[in-house]
Amino acid sequence: MAPKKLFTLFFLASLFLLLLSPSCSENVTISVYYETLCPYCADFIVNHLVKLFQNGLNSIVNLRMIPWGNSMIKPDGTFACQHGPDECLLNTIEACTISIYPDVVQHFSFIHCVEGLTLEKRQAEWINCFEYTRLGKVPIDCYSNGNGKLLEQKYATETAQLQPPHRFVPWVIVNNQPLQEDFMNIITYVCKAYKGSQVPEACRSLPTNNNTPENAESNSSFCYAGDVKN
Repeated sequence: MAPKKLFTLFFLASLFLLLLSPSCSENVTISVYYETLCPYCADFIVNHLVKLFQNGLNSIVNLRMIPWGNSMIKPDGTFACQHGPDECLLNTIEACTISIYPDVVQHFSFIHCVEGLTLEKRQAEWINCFEYTRLGKVPIDCYSNGNGKLLEQKYATETAQLQPPHRFVPWVIVNNQPLQEDFMNIITYVCKAYKGSQVPEACRSLPTNNNTPENAESNSSFCYAGDVKN
């Protein structure tokens, strides 16, 4: 299926589910700390996190995306990103998109598009994701005028203050609980954390035991902190 059609369908389906959402007062908060060119982050976002929008789970979730990851701020104020300057650019573009389009369906659809291109090693085509997701190109102005840098500095501070500190990305936190190596079991953690009455079908179909998924069952890979290119 053509990318444009795929992301149009994704957006419309997600918007419909969002309109059916219950009150967000009891929602589970998910924070995803990632970087745009980490292949493991891209795989998690494109093939796993997206399931929140495909089965109604987004109705019980407050999803926060934090595109900074293992980047660093140099003494001169410039950024050093783990996968080079292109990652610094895309981190900032995604930060700008999140800020300008705060609706999670809108900015996640754009992030999903960019990360899908990353998996295909076509990230240089990222600008096409504005057309695919029917969003304006205002985030490019945000990047150019320096506002994006301020957003990234904010994300850098938040990431640096994580307790325990993140060791790799994607680093996923559900209601203040870091999932660490077990982030692929995010749906199970979300369902166990939700205390509201409008339980989605995706949660009702899970096993009814009270055990937390074991890390040994996760076959995840990561981009470890500390290995940053100049």
